[in-house]
Amino acid sequence: MQITTVDSLLEYEIAQTAHFIFHIEAAFHEGHRVLEERLTITPSMKVRHFSDDRSGNRFVRLDAPRGILSINYHAKVEINPLPEQLNLPECPVSNLPDEVLRYLMPSRYCESDSLSRAAQQMFGQLPTGVQRVTAINDWMQTAIEYLPGYNDGHTSAQEVFVQRAGVSRDFAHLGIALCRALNIPARLVVGYVKFAAPPQDFHAVYEAWLDQQWVVFDPTQKASIDKLVRVGTGRDTKDVAFATAFGNVQLLQKTLRIDEAEQSLNTIGQTDAAS
Repeated sequence: MQITTVDSLLEYEIAQTAHFIFHIEAAFHEGHRVLEERLTITPSMKVRHFSDDRSGNRFVRLDAPRGILSINYHAKVEINPLPEQLNLPECPVSNLPDEVLRYLMPSRYCESDSLSRAAQQMFGQLPTGVQRVTAINDWMQTAIEYLPGYNDGHTSAQEVFVQRAGVSRDFAHLGIALCRALNIPARLVVGYVKFAAPPQDFHAVYEAWLDQQWVVFDPTQKASIDKLVRVGTGRDTKDVAFATAFGNVQLLQKTLRIDEAEQSLNTIGQTDAAS
């Protein structure tokens, strides 16, 4: 059993009253269970919480006055292990569930239509299913260089394909676009996980629809995806931004601390008995 403790701090300088939508809380997702959490906002102010029933994404809205705003999220989360990804076939488009179809279409940062020819040439003749998605990730490992801070958050999959460099979000966008170009639904997932390469940041991976289920892939191979605390799921980064501000604001600080600890069933039982 995996227990992950998350502490994230965002700090902004606000020139005049601004409206914020924060997306930093652990999602309502069957892959993990929130044991405790705390949201601290300074200065204290009225906030509104809401969630998306379809994705489990959770949001906080607030109107912040001029000055310095800080928002700290603390959580302790129990992670359930992921199943093995073996011999999972692709699903014919005609058999896709209605709610999955949207993840087959091109989106702002995942231009699968523009990359269709390249995807077919590179991966169209390979064995289908999880083997083909794995081949896409193996190619990205070789062809795309991971460079922290390389892009500004607005780079699309097509640009990453040309530039051959990016961060985890860029790898995920490219994987999504190539999958969709091969008629494999795919979507972006962001969350908290201990990352091998500093600085610690929100980490992006993606899911492909295989064998009537969503299967997670990390094309950077720099984190343990079975330890990911999911925050957001969407078509691309437009759906899962950790903060959206309407007004004149400047991000002063973004600090994430993530501690991961294995906990045996015996330990869990002893803890429960002691409590």
